[in-house]
Amino acid sequence: MSQPLKPRPDAFPPVPENNDVKAIQMATTIAEMADWDRYPTYSTYVAMMNRWVEQYPSICRLDTIGTSVNGRLILCMVIKGESAMDNNPEFFYSSTMHGDEVTGYVMMLHLIDTLLSGYGSNQQYTDLIDSVDIYINPLSNPDGTYFRGDNTVSGSIRYNANFVDLNRNYPDPFGTAPLDPEQPENTAMIAYFTNHHFLLSANLHGGSEVMNYPWDSFTSSQRPHPNREWWMEVCKRFVDTCRMYSRSCFRDVNSEGYIAGGDWYVISNGRQDYVNYYHNCLEMTMEVSSVKTLSSDKLPSYWRFLQNSFVNYIKEILSITPDDPVAIHDVYAQTMGNDCNLALYPNPAGDRVFLRESMPMESVLYNAYGAEVLRLPAHQKVLDISSLPTGLYILRCGINSTKFIKR
Repeated sequence: MSQPLKPRPDAFPPVPENNDVKAIQMATTIAEMADWDRYPTYSTYVAMMNRWVEQYPSICRLDTIGTSVNGRLILCMVIKGESAMDNNPEFFYSSTMHGDEVTGYVMMLHLIDTLLSGYGSNQQYTDLIDSVDIYINPLSNPDGTYFRGDNTVSGSIRYNANFVDLNRNYPDPFGTAPLDPEQPENTAMIAYFTNHHFLLSANLHGGSEVMNYPWDSFTSSQRPHPNREWWMEVCKRFVDTCRMYSRSCFRDVNSEGYIAGGDWYVISNGRQDYVNYYHNCLEMTMEVSSVKTLSSDKLPSYWRFLQNSFVNYIKEILSITPDDPVAIHDVYAQTMGNDCNLALYPNPAGDRVFLRESMPMESVLYNAYGAEVLRLPAHQKVLDISSLPTGLYILRCGINSTKFIKR
């Protein structure tokens, strides 16, 4: 008889960890982060992000995705090589939308430093940065992480300052409305995804060690993700690489170290399903530490077994193109078993989109909120969208539908 799975940390009312009894050391200066065995204060975090831009101005810039409820910055480091092409694929890492799951926060800072300092001296990192535009958001819920003030992560909480779980607050592609109004952290993140064309991304959590791939909204026996086999191969490569450095890692949920989200526990209004469906982006959830807030002295050991897997996961994007079967194009129709005859190009689009075949009846264009914005008469193949704002749109003709992004 199989053993029950470890409870999913974002599926139950959380039990706060007692961080006060842990060895949590804070870095009040950039110099104190040199050994990566501390958590930065909020001001140190902001200073680190700005210092990298000063040190490596030719290969990075700092974006502000938005601000939190309490006005803290939601920052993203953009890393783009000196030999990068204009059409490089865009990759996105994001961490700590649950404010007390802070291992990924420091891991992403360490990754930024490793990639930037290795450019020009480490051929692997140089080639990767020249080939992929890398976006890294180390901290997406700063109010939860610094709940007790800017100088400590001790006492951090899962929620944002409005006590809303940000991973239950995204539009759900499968029909469930969030319980709370959309939070500013998520509004900003949604806009950031809309303004980019990320092909591959990951959202880092803590509380378990497992790779969690979509869907979260269904079990795989109910509705498997169209790219389930691909996801399993990607996850296996990530976990196998980690286990080269620590054989005990990624074993607290199952022996494989990866699982479909809904097979672990079905949730609604999560970011993973939202991003996969609405933004034509392959995103998964990485649970990277069984303890949400590690004792700071353990951070270097986690970096040692995760480092190469983090880099290799970015490389996975090089096997994907926007027209590759692995990429998500009308993944909702695939999941629900619909026969979608609508096909359009280009996607993302500029001022016009073109149907590959004319439709025998009128087609209706809706924005991401379900409001009708345009109509395309029957038998026409060109849709003028020059007057519309950037964002996600859904074109429907009868029972068929497809999505595209206007840039």
